[in-house]
This record gives sequence, structure tokens and C-alpha cells, in this order.
Amino acid sequence: MNTYMALVDVRETIQNVQELASVWGEIRNEIHDLDGTLTDAYAVLGEHDYLLLFEAPNRDRALQISLVVERRGLDMQTMELIPVDRFGELVDDI
Repeated sequence: MNTYMALVDVRETIQNVQELASVWGEIRNEIHDLDGTLTDAYAVLGEHDYLLLFEAPNRDRALQISLVVERRGLDMQTMELIPVDRFGELVDDI
């Protein structure tokens, strides 16, 4: 499984904050249905609203997961994460 992070912004005006807080269980299930795992989710104080960490078997699934979350009125900027040890191996191969 590959690890991804996403910076998430709410793109619609939220009338009921409790409703937004409760949607994460549904999102977790939808990610699971796409063979992914939502490993962590954080509300962020700053430029973005949320930070998600998730695992997906490949980039295609990561894209599908991003689209599932965006259907909820959220914008995602998704990035693939490379463990530092793996990065070191890649650099050594050059």
C-alpha cells in the first residue's frame, strides 16, 4: 500500500458543523470500499481545513478516493508520500 496525504478545504458554506463532523465515518467506509484505509484525519487551524492521511494500493485508487471525498463538497490536494528510508534507497540508486 502507498501512503498519501491530502490537504482538504470545505468549498461550501456549512450551516451545520455537526453534520460536517459526522461525515468522516461515511468517508472512511467509502475509502474502505475502494480498498483504501483512512489512517488519520485532523482538523487544521490555518490555511486548510483538514489533513487526511490514507493508504491506497496505487495512484488510480488514490485518485478515486480523492473524487469520493470531493463529492462531499470538499476540495482535496492529494500528494503521495515516500518514506524517508525508501527515499534514501532511491537516491543511492543514482
